[in-house]
Amino acid sequence: MAEVINDIKKPENLVQTKSKVLTDNVMHYCPGCSHGVVHKLIAEVIEELGVQDKTIGIAPVGCSVLMYNYIDIDWQEAAHGRAPALGTAINRLRPDRYVVTYQGDGDLAAIGTAETIHACNRGENIIMLFINNGIYGMTGGQMAPTTIQGMKSSTCPFGREPEQDGNPLKITEIVAQLPGTRYVTRQAVHTPAAVRKTKKAIRKAFNNHDEKKGVSFIEVVSTCNSGWKMEPVEANQWMEVNMFPHYPLGDLKDV
Repeated sequence: MAEVINDIKKPENLVQTKSKVLTDNVMHYCPGCSHGVVHKLIAEVIEELGVQDKTIGIAPVGCSVLMYNYIDIDWQEAAHGRAPALGTAINRLRPDRYVVTYQGDGDLAAIGTAETIHACNRGENIIMLFINNGIYGMTGGQMAPTTIQGMKSSTCPFGREPEQDGNPLKITEIVAQLPGTRYVTRQAVHTPAAVRKTKKAIRKAFNNHDEKKGVSFIEVVSTCNSGWKMEPVEANQWMEVNMFPHYPLGDLKDV
């Protein structure tokens, strides 16, 4: 007989699994946030490849600053925007390790622009995961370099205007042009199909790491429903209508 929990029937054949690389700590992210989904995918890939003891993650400054509480691997904490520089050092000291940086758009595409560009140009053998929700999520929803034209934030409440605020920065297109990038892709996690594609991209990045031929760069276009002042379903719909035309999904470079 099916188990009844809060008036919702749980199917008898439902198998709930959690990667052993994920800890039992309850994540602090807002309901509907993309970070938890991406964390789950990273953990699953690490477990499936059997590289838990060979992976070093670099946590950023931003909403995911505490991700070392959720994924059970070795971690280093980087100053704001400096994850690619720290990843460079770790990779050169321990070339036998998988080095994964994880950064938001304010971290990677604003204060860390120089570190991002030069690490990609040099072709450091690191995996870079870039979460793009178009605003500074942790500090109050301010405009970021990735805020699209017309998008509202706490510092452009009437919408971004290029004449006043500058143009949105397509950092992923920029790094795709650099000689040191091996694999550059833009994905999302708003549907089951999108989640599968993002997991495939993360796994490919880990496999590329073995060949030591440069940076694998994965952008994940994401929502911040609390910062956008939307319900999670509405935020996903808004992202599809407004973010995807400016940040189209798919591979930009695969050498």
